[in-house]
Amino acid sequence: MEKSELLRKLSHGLIVSCQALPGEPLYRPQGGVMALMAKAACQAGAVGIRANGVQDIRDIMREVPLPVIGIIKKDYTGSSVYITPTLAEVDALVETGCDIIALDFTRSLRPHGESAKEFLEQVKRRYPHQPIMADCSSLQDALTAQSAGADFVGTTLNGYVRGDPPMAGPNFELVGRIAAQVQVPVIAEGRIQEPWQARRMLELGATAVVVGAAITRPLEIARHFVNEIRLPCGG
Repeated sequence: MEKSELLRKLSHGLIVSCQALPGEPLYRPQGGVMALMAKAACQAGAVGIRANGVQDIRDIMREVPLPVIGIIKKDYTGSSVYITPTLAEVDALVETGCDIIALDFTRSLRPHGESAKEFLEQVKRRYPHQPIMADCSSLQDALTAQSAGADFVGTTLNGYVRGDPPMAGPNFELVGRIAAQVQVPVIAEGRIQEPWQARRMLELGATAVVVGAAITRPLEIARHFVNEIRLPCGG
């Protein structure tokens, strides 16, 4: 899908992250469950899906007609980067035909020692027409991603990289600063728990908003309620 068409489809909309990791109740290596999550999101009016792993991405693409942002989470010894960390994962994602490939674009070095900028430039040389989303942690990440050829920048990794200040909720300030200083579309993501927070991100200039755990991770949703109920009652 052309970038202009992706922008038209995603603009001012909700992208639902449909992911389950090993050890979580909804994780199935054979797939199937996340495609149902994506179908529910589509019926609710979501404009896109973010998904992890070849099996789930292919299942979801068969089930719903929405643009899919694909990632592969994989740990490599010696590197903290785990979202689409090497060209091997990029190659696998290209094979799925997903509309956008997202990858870590933070100050952390890739498993083979490249910087985020060097890695993205490698990806763009190999796949010049593949839309790429840079999962950023800071304004500087987003500015560098733009210069390296990213088609979209996201705030996915803000608060999750060593040295970032811990954040309990969404980083509205960062999204506003990126939207004001970066010309490529901004996708707000990270700790968005309430509908009003998603709306605020769009008001600050985000093209679209990704919400995951608050919608598609029932274990986390249930824990949120349980922890609140267990708090001492006020008197």
